[in-house]
Parts: sequence; structure tokens; C-alpha cells
Amino acid sequence: MTDDVLIVHGGTPIEGEIRVRGAKNLVPKAMVAALLGSAPSRLRNVPDIRDVRVVRGLLQLHGVTVRSGEEPGELVLDPSHVESANVADIDAHAGSSRIPILFCGPLLHRLGHAFIPGLGGCDIGGRPVDFHFDVLRSFGATIEKRADGQYLEAPKGLRGCKIRLPYPSVGSTEQVLLTAVLAEGDTELSNAAVEPEIEDLICVLQKMGAIISLDTDRTIRITGVDQLGGYTHRALPDRLEAASWASAALATKGSVYVHGASQREMLTFLNVYRKVGGAFEVDEVGIRFWHPGGALNAIALETDVHPGFQTDWQQPLVVALTQASGLSIVHETVYESRLGFTSALNQMGAHIQLYRECLGGTPCRFGQRNFLHSAVVSGPTTLQGADLVIPDLRGGFSYLIAALAAQGTSRVHGIDLINRGYENFENKLEALGAKVERA
Repeated sequence: MTDDVLIVHGGTPIEGEIRVRGAKNLVPKAMVAALLGSAPSRLRNVPDIRDVRVVRGLLQLHGVTVRSGEEPGELVLDPSHVESANVADIDAHAGSSRIPILFCGPLLHRLGHAFIPGLGGCDIGGRPVDFHFDVLRSFGATIEKRADGQYLEAPKGLRGCKIRLPYPSVGSTEQVLLTAVLAEGDTELSNAAVEPEIEDLICVLQKMGAIISLDTDRTIRITGVDQLGGYTHRALPDRLEAASWASAALATKGSVYVHGASQREMLTFLNVYRKVGGAFEVDEVGIRFWHPGGALNAIALETDVHPGFQTDWQQPLVVALTQASGLSIVHETVYESRLGFTSALNQMGAHIQLYRECLGGTPCRFGQRNFLHSAVVSGPTTLQGADLVIPDLRGGFSYLIAALAAQGTSRVHGIDLINRGYENFENKLEALGAKVERA
């Protein structure tokens, strides 16, 4: 579609200031948590992104009143009259989002039943939903698969249980938290994800009256309570978006001040950014990122769950690594297909080779399984404008960065996918002096 194409005239450093608001990986989940309360909740620092709009619509379909609050980016969510929603309406509104699966626990508690349509999301590797349903069965839910989706019931209520995740999955950890807080008895979750967004969701639930402890060995313990209230919470800033703009500054030899960026949640990224040769300065309200001049350094990089280097930071930074001197090694251990986006970079002039072996780090679960999950990036290379089709959210923003850094003009197709996680990104590009226009 012509209205889904952005024309990017590259070769100009981006310079200026932008702002990031609440984390995409927290805000929609905190909105779902409001379903569990017996009183209204107030969520602040909410970005205007597609995932938020999807959850808002699904909440409203289930009788939750959602309105804007007193300050910009504030939502008030009132779950006083939760009700069943029409199956066709849920399916139509959910679209390709995976977030509806997190409605299961709260809806089972409030209504005794739930419906989840077929799920989509970014195609970056295996993100199986079966484990979500296994978790819900452990709590006592019954699940019937039909042609249009999954129908869940909790005829005897939900009860606490012991669960060990085979991998520290963020989505599975969120599922357990949102289900266990009102389940009868105690729940113990081992090998849990402990990302900052998970900790912030725990803070939201604790404000509502939940009893949750996080041990040092990735074990989360939840004691179910009879009732939860509302919350007032300001979402932590989006560290993934902040890092994307930081990588854009590096790749284009520019300078970007990111209002709202927080050092604490970005410690690992900032260390790597400095090793590559990027510069940054932290103050009380944000972080300035810039290319200080001279050659960038090749590095060995391995993604991992928090507190490791986040997989969502990898794709934007790889674009910057195409401008580094020498051979950089990237080992992706979280999503087995996430390096697929590099084929388009090679068409633009990058030299990136993919390997099945676990390069530059310890063997991971993808080793010897025929997944191209390691990359060798040879640089520096001059990128040339090209026609690009966005494959997923982070890969899409990475293509934008490549187009900005490239000589000549690029046409980036599927650009609206970036609205899933980047608020007003086109306005931000223009504020930074990028030469972009809709086709």
C-alpha cells in the first residue's frame, strides 16, 4: 500500500532531542493487570502506540471503562463492570497481537471463563503459546481448542502451584504473575524472567495488594489474596526505544538527546555502546548519545536474558557495527531467527555472514540445531539506499537506521508496523533533521 511506505533520503547525521515514554513491554501488561482490581487504576507515562490501543480496545470490549487522565499520557481504567465479550469482536480487535493471551488469568478470576483467538506477533523465532496454556492448566483451568481459538474455564477456581520455566521467558513469567496473585494458596515460579519490566509489573501488582517476593536465584513466590484494589503507577521508561535512537545516532554519526532515558535499566547497553566507540552523557532527565568522531570498534557480542545484553538491542546496534573497523561477532541466544533481517543489510552493501555455530560465546540452546543464530559483521562498509520490507518491529526500526545511514534514497515498506512500539516515530525523525516523507 502506498500509504505504508516511507521514503528516506540518507547520508545526513540525525541531531536533536526526542522523548521516550513508558515501556512497550510494561504498559500493556499493567493495563491488563487493572482487570484484577476492585477499584479504578491510574497508569501514567503511557505511550501512544498500537499495542496500547489494542489492549485498550480489548479492555473496553470486556466492560472496563478507559479514559484519559489529568496529565498527558495518563489512563484511568475502571474494572467495576467486567463482562463477557463477543468472540468475533475479540478476534477482530486483537488482530495479530499476542497480548490477548495475558487476559486469561484475570478473566478466569473475574468471569470464570475466557476466549483467546489465534495469536500472531513478530516473526523472529519460536514464541510458543502452548506453555501459557500448560501454566493455566497447572492453576486448574480447563482449555478447549476450537476452530476459532481457545476457550478456557475455571469451574473450581484457580489454585497456586509450583512451576519451573525451561527458559526465563518474559511472557510466561507475566502469565504466572497475572494468574497467581488471586489464585488460592501459594505459587512458586522457578527460572523466572527478571527484566526491569517484570519488576515494574510486580510493583504494580504489589500496589494493588498482591504479595510477591523475588529471590536472587530467579525464583518468584506469590501468595494469593482474596481481593486486589486499584493502583496509581508511572511506567518505567522504554529502554529498548532509547537504545534504538542511541544506535541511530552512532550509525549516522549524529547526536541524539533522549529525554526520559534511564541509566539504571540501560547499564549493560551503555557499557557495550562505549566499547563500540559511542559516547554518552547521563543527566537527571535523560541521556545524550553521540558519535564522537573517528573509527568505531569491532566487538564480540552475545545476547541474553536480563541482566545480559537484551535481544531487542541487538538489531539496531548491528547496523552501527557495519560501520566499525574489523570483524564483529554477534551470538543471538534468545530468538533463533532474529538475525534474518541482515540479508537486507547485505543488499545495501554490508558484509554480514550468518553461521549455525555458537560463535564468540558459550554454547546456547540453538547450537547444533540448524539455526543461523550467529553473525560475523565485517566493516566499515558504505551502505546504499534500497527498497526495504520491514520484517518485524525491531528489525523494522533497524532498517530505518540503515536507510538514514545509507547514501542515496531508500523506500521502506510496511512502515506502520513500527507504530507497535515506537510512539510518533515519524515526528521524531523529522525533529532530528531526518529527510523522510510518505510515498
